[in-house]
Amino acid sequence: MSFHKQPKDDTQHQNHLDGAVKILTSDLQEEATRSGLDNHFQRWIEDLKDVNNPELHQIVTDLQALKAHFGGGTIDKNLVSQLLSRLGANTSKAAVFADNPNTAERVANLGEALSAAAKQVQSPQTTPEQDLSQDSNR
Repeated sequence: MSFHKQPKDDTQHQNHLDGAVKILTSDLQEEATRSGLDNHFQRWIEDLKDVNNPELHQIVTDLQALKAHFGGGTIDKNLVSQLLSRLGANTSKAAVFADNPNTAERVANLGEALSAAAKQVQSPQTTPEQDLSQDSNR
């Protein structure tokens, strides 16, 4: 008996893209500790492989590296920032490959979220309370 994998439709791809943006715009440190992050990476990798476009190879490679790094325990913020930054740039460029305009828009949004996440990892934002506390210590 053979198993034929049903191809995903655009709605499923768009849901995966929306989920990835949601993760990237939340607290990445907290998301890294959650068990579902690995599944998000895997779905994203599979979606890209399903497209079967050699232009997306670097994105797949970087996602696999990011997935492996997050699965390793200690997080090297310089490496994560570098991977997220490159993923952001390459994902933004990849939006042109989407056939559906709604999917293309979501891919572009994901590219922006990846680039923003790279900056967040490199220099995390402080809360107003932390800023006031730091100011009063000077």
